[in-house]
Amino acid sequence: MKLLFDHHLSPRLVKSLADIYPDSNHVYPLELDQANDKDIWEHAQREGFLIVTKDADFSDLCMLRGFPPKVIWIRRGNCKTSAIEAILRHHYADIEALDKDVIVGVLTLL
Repeated sequence: MKLLFDHHLSPRLVKSLADIYPDSNHVYPLELDQANDKDIWEHAQREGFLIVTKDADFSDLCMLRGFPPKVIWIRRGNCKTSAIEAILRHHYADIEALDKDVIVGVLTLL
């Protein structure tokens, strides 16, 4: 499973989660940090990423366009990067199930 972290999340997550989500990336090194959601969506689709976001827009895109890519929507207010890391580690099995599911396109995590 490759995760693509959007600009609302820290680029440090790529390295801190590399042990369980190898080949993940962040929009900054891909020069997508100023791109619109549609461009990020298309990149994720083309490259086989699951989008990780704190933004409802990607969930909305999934409802309109279908998937792939699938979306992991973290619905937590301002919090430390370590809290986001803990959420993604704790929900590894749920994210793996999302990746394999043929019906569900969005996983909401609190």
